[in-house]
Amino acid sequence: MNSTAAVAAATLPAPETSRLGGLIRTHRLRIGLTQRELADLSTISVRAIRDLEQGKARRPRPDTVRLMADALRLGPRARAALEAAAQQGRATGAGWEQPPAPPTALHPIVGRDAEAAALETELSSGTERLVHLVGLTGVGKTRLALAVAERLHAAGMPVLWYTSPGATADHLGCAEGELTARTAAAVAQVQGPAAAGADGGAVDALAELLGEQPALLVLDGAPAGPVRFDRLTGLLRACPGLRLLVTSDQPWEVPGERIFLLAPLEVPAVGGADAAAPSVRLFLDHVRRVRPESTATAADREYAARVCRRLDGHPGALAAAASWLVVCDLAALWQGLDEDPVALLDHLGGRVGSDGFRGALHRRLERLSAPARGLLEALCGRAGDEFELAGITGLTGSGLAESGRMLRELLLSGAVRTAHEGGGSRFRVLGLVRAACGAPPAASAGATAGATAATAA
Repeated sequence: MNSTAAVAAATLPAPETSRLGGLIRTHRLRIGLTQRELADLSTISVRAIRDLEQGKARRPRPDTVRLMADALRLGPRARAALEAAAQQGRATGAGWEQPPAPPTALHPIVGRDAEAAALETELSSGTERLVHLVGLTGVGKTRLALAVAERLHAAGMPVLWYTSPGATADHLGCAEGELTARTAAAVAQVQGPAAAGADGGAVDALAELLGEQPALLVLDGAPAGPVRFDRLTGLLRACPGLRLLVTSDQPWEVPGERIFLLAPLEVPAVGGADAAAPSVRLFLDHVRRVRPESTATAADREYAARVCRRLDGHPGALAAAASWLVVCDLAALWQGLDEDPVALLDHLGGRVGSDGFRGALHRRLERLSAPARGLLEALCGRAGDEFELAGITGLTGSGLAESGRMLRELLLSGAVRTAHEGGGSRFRVLGLVRAACGAPPAASAGATAGATAATAA
């Protein structure tokens, strides 16, 4: 398994032979079958048979027991004994001493109470079983997923955490073990190409471990591309209590997927310096980490509000900007951000250099469809900040349905966010996106009210 994958350590059942495992092994040896031969006859993976015999898996699904009994050619009495042993195993629970826990977050979460509460309610109740958390790089998807996982774990739900290879693990990982390996193998079969792991044995092995109990599986930093929908539905069907929480920069667009768009934090209104605004609180917290001896003055809070508005309340961008306070003050930082915010955020993209945040953002936008890219360019080139759906139809000449589809794609990409000020369904392109695309920054809300109204008409 890849070393970046991390799932909480758990005390798994001891590899001693359970009553169920003993029965399977006895019947298999009685008719002279190897584990491989039994696997071929029953269509159950060798690993699943081995785990059952060794007592590592004690809660097989009813169809697994039926296939095993058929392959072992059991009579009515022996079949009933095997089914009773399997039922007893399912009733004993997972077999670990305490529920597996998520990794430990490195920083506190700020301003995401409403989002965390909504996700906790949906996942704990089972109302949603596949939630896909999408948003721009650095917007805080992993941190929100950690907060939700922590809440569910505190309520007694086991949490399996998998960080995809290449994803940034902004947390303290946990020790790896057999549970980690099973999770990673099952995720590889769900996310991998059709030719990978054709027998689905890893999914079966994880299903045998979880059984029907409630559990949360977090897939953090899932790669772009289609998912094996047959394996995904097979896993959810095999584990009726399993919930999936996925984080990535674009959804899978599969049936049953609940897309949860994570926008940047709210910023103070133009002309305001509200220190209670989530984005300002987060930025000032980063400032205190860089300069622990400093005390925020009224002027500092004003500069902080300006920085938050310039960076759209984007959590990763605010952290990257605050790191510059090692070599400059808030006034100089604001001046640099006002000229070119993206140039100061190269290290936000995961690597230092000219291909940092700007490159990561460009790669994200390159995955847009041609119509959506054209719309984004038109929006960046127009005067004014906010716009409405009706304004898109006039801008592109497309009908309402096509304009709505393009706007939805831009929203899911993170390039556009909903503007709540003033009520109604209004939207705006993120200033960071405008800057990365080479467009001039939008004017203040007060100066563009007339232009906005004209575009929306």
